[in-house]
Amino acid sequence: MEMTSAFSLTVRPDFVAVVTVDVPGEKMNTLKAEFATQVRAILRQIRENKAIRGVVFISAKPDNFIAGADINMIDACQSAQEAEDLARQGQQLMAEIHALSVPVIAAIHCPCLGGGLELALACHRRICTDDAKTVLGLPEVQLGLLPGSGGTQRLPRLVGISTALEMILTGKALRPRQALKVGLVDDVVPVSILLEAAVALAAQERPASRHLPAKERLLASPLGRTLLFRMVGKKTEQKTQGNYPATAKILHVIEMGLAQGRSSGYEAEARAFGQLAMTPQSQALRHIFFASTELKKDPASPVQAGALRSVGILGGGLMGGGIAYVTAGKGNLPVRIKDINPKGINHALQYSWQELDKKVRRRHLKPAERDAQMARISGTTDYSGFSRRDVVIEAVFEDLALKQQMVAEVEAHCAPETIFASNTSSLPIGSIAAKATRPEQVIGLHFFSPVEKMPLVEVIPHAGTSEQAIATVVKLAKAQGKTPIVVADKAGFYVNRILAPYINEAIRLLSEGERIETIDNALVKYGFPVGPIQLLDEVGIDTGTKIIPVLEAAYGDRFSAPANVVSAILNDDRKGRKNGRGFYLYATKGRKSNKQADSTIYPLIGASGAGKLSAESIAERCVMMMLNEAARCSAEQVVRSPRDGDIGAVFGIGFPPFLGGPFHYMDSLGAGEVVATLQRLTALYGPRFTPCQTLLQMAEQGETFWRKKETDFVS
Repeated sequence: MEMTSAFSLTVRPDFVAVVTVDVPGEKMNTLKAEFATQVRAILRQIRENKAIRGVVFISAKPDNFIAGADINMIDACQSAQEAEDLARQGQQLMAEIHALSVPVIAAIHCPCLGGGLELALACHRRICTDDAKTVLGLPEVQLGLLPGSGGTQRLPRLVGISTALEMILTGKALRPRQALKVGLVDDVVPVSILLEAAVALAAQERPASRHLPAKERLLASPLGRTLLFRMVGKKTEQKTQGNYPATAKILHVIEMGLAQGRSSGYEAEARAFGQLAMTPQSQALRHIFFASTELKKDPASPVQAGALRSVGILGGGLMGGGIAYVTAGKGNLPVRIKDINPKGINHALQYSWQELDKKVRRRHLKPAERDAQMARISGTTDYSGFSRRDVVIEAVFEDLALKQQMVAEVEAHCAPETIFASNTSSLPIGSIAAKATRPEQVIGLHFFSPVEKMPLVEVIPHAGTSEQAIATVVKLAKAQGKTPIVVADKAGFYVNRILAPYINEAIRLLSEGERIETIDNALVKYGFPVGPIQLLDEVGIDTGTKIIPVLEAAYGDRFSAPANVVSAILNDDRKGRKNGRGFYLYATKGRKSNKQADSTIYPLIGASGAGKLSAESIAERCVMMMLNEAARCSAEQVVRSPRDGDIGAVFGIGFPPFLGGPFHYMDSLGAGEVVATLQRLTALYGPRFTPCQTLLQMAEQGETFWRKKETDFVS
């Protein structure tokens, strides 16, 4: 075999053939169409060598088996037929592996996803390591696709229909013990003996097919199947709101294979894969995938980042506790929390303990690992232990004088090179740094709540922040498991600035007589994870509305919310979920909490609650306010590129991923269409909908935010 091959074959003295996967020059193994000839050549050698007793597929990469198929290959397809042919080639290759007359074993260490798991499913048995990084899954649905190399047919027959449906419809990956329990793997072993254990399996007889549990056998009967697919179909429709065409296709293809046999199933799978690859939803989801992958690699600054050995946190509240948890847990960095009150420190430590303990109970962590992570977090009421912290993250109350005082204290008690990062959501970083003796070390690092769940952070340099401080904070954010975007130091930064007009419009609709749940349902149907009014309840009405006057002062009337509504609600002591009453009332029964819209809101704000607008009109008004503001942010260079703007909206506020983010979405509509819609809304509802100058200009000149090749953006 030539050296550049991704697949190589060695036959051991015990006549077990080992096929090693190692894509040259890449960190991850991904499957490409051109590898088919390499694999076929190896399979031919195996068939011709009659002495071979078994085959093991294993990866030479230290931290992945096969992470999936190369998405660029799918993206390059120009037609449904081309994508369908790709799927057929994949299916044929897997069939050839499965058809070998000797036992074939997949030896899996670290991620085995998508096409990687389809290859493992084509083997006769699978064995994986007990490593925390080992996961097995078919995440194609997250790219608006379905498994195209036989996964929809092989998985249900191996693990049963209901487990397979759950994995393929949600893209959820299984950990080693879960995979063993459902029968996806035959054994779980330490990495040190993975190859030996796989070779031992390969030397055994080919196994008879596995016995499924009674529940899965029942569901495989025609009646059980019909009921299951009907129920799952309903549940999926509720969850996706019909916005993701892949889920309906997945159900159809799996059902087809079970009802009419494998060959019909494979046929339907390849055809559906081809059709889905061409849908605008899959193109948008792939766009998000490429943009976020690129963003993860972007150092954000030409300058080398400073050292990251330990982190300090000021404030042990909910944000401080959450930041400490991700810094110690994901970043493996020692963290010291300072709070004026020992109670604050205990609260923050307790938060990390509860989160880690949850993971132990779910068997995601061993007790010893939990204890080691806890040992990285300590607390203090003074600045002891702060002298050598590389970054100090401030998460105290939103008060400018207090934050300036924190800067002065950190400059007095920490090393000269310590970076001061403020987790503020509304105060200008330049103002926080105004009295600093080392303003170049002051930067914003805006987390979203709840910290451990929200993937985005905004990194906000002010005019005087050094390039090294930017690089270091971006490096820290990535270590914490976050996706950072660098944004300008302007009121609202980026995420809150595009979110505020969207929420304001929802409040305005409420004051015009629309019902709370009608507004929220309209935007959930549109593709947001929660409606704007529920979002305000979740964030806290007092917290969420605090930024409105800041934005109004900076940008004028288009940011004003119906003041009577906001003040009436706050005066009635409604804060949202945190005090059990907001626009919704929250009742806790046992461990379940349920909410219902509170109809006493309507007389309180002098609105009818009669409602007359369609769901489409409601969603259009809220979303167009957001898009117009995003276009302004691009023009003012609040975000560095449309890429950052799209990822910021999708990861920061759950902008519908299948629309690809505000800039991708405006490009797919066309600037002319966006302008026409905004002008129609201006005529109906007033000047706040006036399309911004940038959009007018783009419409006139037929421009787009993204260039035709998605990797170049017009910035």
